[in-house]
Amino acid sequence: MASTPPRTSRTPRTALHLSAALLTASVALYIALVSFGNITDFGTNQAFVQHVLAMDTTFKDDDLMWRAVTSKGLQNTAYVAIIVWETLAALVLIYGTYLWVRRDDQAARRFSTYGLLMLMVLFGAGFIAIGGEWFSMWQSDTWNGLDAALRVFVFSGIALLVVNLPDRSAS
Repeated sequence: MASTPPRTSRTPRTALHLSAALLTASVALYIALVSFGNITDFGTNQAFVQHVLAMDTTFKDDDLMWRAVTSKGLQNTAYVAIIVWETLAALVLIYGTYLWVRRDDQAARRFSTYGLLMLMVLFGAGFIAIGGEWFSMWQSDTWNGLDAALRVFVFSGIALLVVNLPDRSAS
């Protein structure tokens, strides 16, 4: 009577596995570089966050300007929170990449999903919705980061879709 070997979490490499691993690694590299840049060149994007929150380059509509945050302390707190979130997302995605390399697809998929969702929340809810609409970033010719935020949102979204595709060859 032949017995079947016990199932392990390690699966053979497939094109989908490789795609998920490389996309996770690419997003991890990107956000790690963004985070590193924000830490080592703190002032550049600090100015960006301060101007967006202060709404000082928008149309100055009285019906919207009450939303402006002009406190340097609150602006800097928001910026540090963004950097911490980016750094955590990078670490989660780096770990997800490591798990893909180890062929632990179930854990890799889970951690990659967490990291990618972290970025989609930051860039979708944080930059596009809150920055773009609440603080009217779209009105600024100088401090408008909507295109960059959309790129990261789409990049992360595509990676998330690939990471979560069912691998039919593994069954």
